[in-house]
Amino acid sequence: MRVFDMSDVNNKSVLLYESIGIVFIIFLGATLHFTFEWSGSQPAVGIFSAVNESVWEHLKLAFWPALLYLLLESRPLSKSCNNFLAGKTLGAVLMIAIIPIIFYSYTSVTGTSIFTIDISSFVTSVVIGQLVSYKLLTYRKPPKVLDTIALLALVLLAACFAVFTFYAPQMPIFRDPITGRYGIP
Repeated sequence: MRVFDMSDVNNKSVLLYESIGIVFIIFLGATLHFTFEWSGSQPAVGIFSAVNESVWEHLKLAFWPALLYLLLESRPLSKSCNNFLAGKTLGAVLMIAIIPIIFYSYTSVTGTSIFTIDISSFVTSVVIGQLVSYKLLTYRKPPKVLDTIALLALVLLAACFAVFTFYAPQMPIFRDPITGRYGIP
C-alpha cells in the first residue's frame, strides 16, 4: 500500500525545500541571537530576538525563522503538499520542544551549560523539525480540522513569544542564568 499521494519527483522537491529550510533557519536563528543587542535593545526587535540568555529566549531563534520559512515556502508548496500547515507547525513545535529537553537533560547530569552542546541541540532540533515536516508534507491528507489546530497553535506560540518578552513568568526557563533577570532587562 502506497502512503504518499505525490509523485517521487515532487517528494524530492519538497525534500529540497525542507533541506534549504534547515540552512535558512540555522543561519537566521544564529543571527537573531545578536540582533537585539545590535539594535540598541529596541523592544520591537526583542520580540523576534533573544533578549537574554534564558532557555525561553533561545527558543525564539528556532520559532521565528521557522515561521518565516513557512511563509516563504507556502506559495510553492501549500497547494501541492498535503498537511502543509500541520506539517510546518509540528516541525516548529518539535524544534522548540527539543531544545529544552536536551538542555535540561544534559545540565541535570553535568550541572552546567556547555556551549557546544547548546549549539548542537539547536542544529539537531532544526534538522528533526524539518525532517518531520517533510514526512508530513508528503503523507496522506488528514482531516481539515488539523489545519485549524495548527493555525491556532502558531498564533498562540507567536503571542507567547511576544508577551513573554516583556512579561516573563518567574520560572526557571525564563530566567537569564547570567543576570538572574527575566525578559527584557
